[in-house]
Amino acid sequence: MTTSNELRLLPWSGPDGKPCFLSTDDGDGHMSRLADNIEAVQLGMATELLDQALDMLADADTEPDDLRLLAKDLTEALRDMLCVATSRGHRLATPE
Repeated sequence: MTTSNELRLLPWSGPDGKPCFLSTDDGDGHMSRLADNIEAVQLGMATELLDQALDMLADADTEPDDLRLLAKDLTEALRDMLCVATSRGHRLATPE
């Protein structure tokens, strides 16, 4: 649960590449819902990418350039998933 003194890490970066945060008490507000939707899209894309990676790695004919692109895409997806996990971890209610 987010309280007024906690910031939510958003699943996108600012124009300078720095993390963006949301300060709100309304977990159902427009920006919170937008962030939730983007996180869901990121999770879905990472799942699809993982399936693609498994197929490419199982194919002995996969070209080295394709593997480099795969590594780049997996790195980006992992970065996004770490952001989602960090954000969600911070929003978990802590026992008192």
